Amino acid sequence: MTHDAPSVSARALPSPVHLPGPRPGTPRPPSAGRLIGIDLARGLAVFGMYAAHVGPEPTVGGPVGFLAELARGRSSALFALLAGFSLVLITGRPQPRTGRAGRQAAGRIVLRALILIVAGYALTALDTDVDVILSFYGLIFLIVLPLYRLRARTLALLATVSALLMPLALYVIQQAIYGGDWADRIVAADPLARVSDTDGLLELLFTGEYPVLTWTPFMIAGMAVARLDLGRARIRGRLALTGAGLAVLGHGGSWLALHLVPNALATVAAATDGEGAASAWWSDTVGYLDDDTPAAWLLVGAPHSQTTFSVLGNTGVALLVVAACVTAAARLPRLVRLLRPVAAVGMIALTAYVAHILAIHVVGFEEETGPALVELLVFITAAMLLATVWTRYFRRGPLEYVLHGATLITRRIK
Repeated sequence: MTHDAPSVSARALPSPVHLPGPRPGTPRPPSAGRLIGIDLARGLAVFGMYAAHVGPEPTVGGPVGFLAELARGRSSALFALLAGFSLVLITGRPQPRTGRAGRQAAGRIVLRALILIVAGYALTALDTDVDVILSFYGLIFLIVLPLYRLRARTLALLATVSALLMPLALYVIQQAIYGGDWADRIVAADPLARVSDTDGLLELLFTGEYPVLTWTPFMIAGMAVARLDLGRARIRGRLALTGAGLAVLGHGGSWLALHLVPNALATVAAATDGEGAASAWWSDTVGYLDDDTPAAWLLVGAPHSQTTFSVLGNTGVALLVVAACVTAAARLPRLVRLLRPVAAVGMIALTAYVAHILAIHVVGFEEETGPALVELLVFITAAMLLATVWTRYFRRGPLEYVLHGATLITRRIK
């Protein structure tokens, strides 16, 4: 995928934003059934990643370029947030599973996470231009699993705090990594690095395209959303307002910081050779820095910049998409029927994601074999057609069945 904390005191930061929840004493548990709105949002996330991998470059300009720019980074953040939602579905929604059922659900998550890590490295070994996200997701699943019994407000608070602090921690750690040779010794001693021919855990946690430190907040936020009763219009409205507020706070706050902090914008422009610096508050065209990163970079809000502003902004956009999709499912049944093929892709999202990487490897779409917009439309059309036919007869996608079957062993957990 093309790559797509402010330097202010803690007192200057806004108070944590809490996702809405039902009033104490009068909760109405969220539906335990399949949420078509979530499937719809997941399908859009898959298409956004298609756009980032095989679609037109933002430099083409116009509406197509703008939509391509919107997809970069934000689609993977939406996918991560929805992964958190799925974790809660597996471990118990509306109520967390306890006892033996809880242990079995936790075991399923652990096995799924390990399988995703292995699958991610297998796809990475294909050596396409795609920065495969599955291994990062798998590790985040393991990290956030202990939180699955928490309430929505507690999860929202944790997501907010981690969004504020983790990017700062990542910046400090990355500067230490790139400033010395101690990291090489860690990689040399890491068995995962030797097996995968990567930097192993160091890459997953700190130096990769989706470092766990700054992508964990998305999954925690998704867990918080899953604890809400999305069947209530009031909750959906407050979710949309929260998303809009975070989007403005993240991207708008970055714009203000870059223009108000002396020499901030000029420093970012110098670090990126001027490419996309003017739109560093929201656009992935600013690029990605991994070493010799100036402190002014913490003011950038671009999707893959791994900053507080970017995490807040991307979370806000993801919440807006989720709110819009679940609202459409509740209020606009005719529209949802028209969008059924998109939701079908969301129902088999893992299969759709892996299939497009395999297609890129086989056909070589990343080598510009044809007009990018045509290639993107081919991917989207094929995915919708195959997903619609498949889900007409089967509950899960092919890889989803494999994942489900691999975790059946957890039924033996006492």
